[in-house]
Amino acid sequence: MYTWVDDRWPGYAELLSQYASDRHDRNPNRYRDNVELLKYSLRSLQRHVPWIRCVWLVTCRPQVPAWLNRSTVRIVHHDEFMGAEHLPTFNSFAIVSQLHALDGVSRRFLYVEDDRLFGATVTRNDVFEADGRPRVMFQRHHTMAPGRHDDVGLSPWNRALAYSNHLLNARYGKKRRSTVSHSPLAIDVESWRAMVAAWPDAFAHTAASRFRATGNVAPEHLYPHFLVEEGRGVVADARAHASAYHPLNNVTLFQRLALARLRRRRPMFLCLNDNYGARPNPRAVAVARAFLERMFPERSRFEIDTADTKT
Repeated sequence: MYTWVDDRWPGYAELLSQYASDRHDRNPNRYRDNVELLKYSLRSLQRHVPWIRCVWLVTCRPQVPAWLNRSTVRIVHHDEFMGAEHLPTFNSFAIVSQLHALDGVSRRFLYVEDDRLFGATVTRNDVFEADGRPRVMFQRHHTMAPGRHDDVGLSPWNRALAYSNHLLNARYGKKRRSTVSHSPLAIDVESWRAMVAAWPDAFAHTAASRFRATGNVAPEHLYPHFLVEEGRGVVADARAHASAYHPLNNVTLFQRLALARLRRRRPMFLCLNDNYGARPNPRAVAVARAFLERMFPERSRFEIDTADTKT
């Protein structure tokens, strides 16, 4: 299951401006798809995760990528599973927090953010135990201190990490909590619902926030720690599940060197996070596109012939 949005869609920027109140709300890094990462992620999925049977795309109405072969993907818009009083929403925390509410969703699935790619073969055993419990993947360093969850000097993302740690500490005891790896989330819907039920007020507040805000949880961080604390998940060996994070920015030389290194390394999971800012450097964007084409040159079944479409 993927979540995706593209701020180039006609009328989207105007709708965003109507509701946005600060620079975090307007941050283009969170709404942009200028290198079409979703397309390449689906190419990587077809190559490296062939056992996936059904692909869902969650997005805002009426957005659908122009290149997408709609017959191969189940498209779900926000108004199909979120309350009308909370829409439009520009808050990924709110959207992800409600994935368990999608009608017909599988008992177990992979949640993939649209900037995540698969760089090597992934088997079922890499993400789920034989008994169905998700495998969770942590990094070696630790994340935001819980006491800073209402520090307005932090970004909304870091406040959400701190608040999620605050909730975990209150329920399970104080400890330093590891950062979650930049990899897809293996979701067991029953466990996800149990997580939401454990903190109903926090999740209700998160779902009602049009933008990331103080008091929001970061479900993608809270969930893996909840699984481990409740014995519902298993910590995977980090060495066996190599993941890599790379910020796509405007320094062309840095992009060339770092992306060449990633191509040689070929981690199982790869995150290419948009850090271009308000004015992406066309040369740096071209370097990223060239990297993606070299890594995943074959068109997937999820694409139509774009020569026959108008964008």
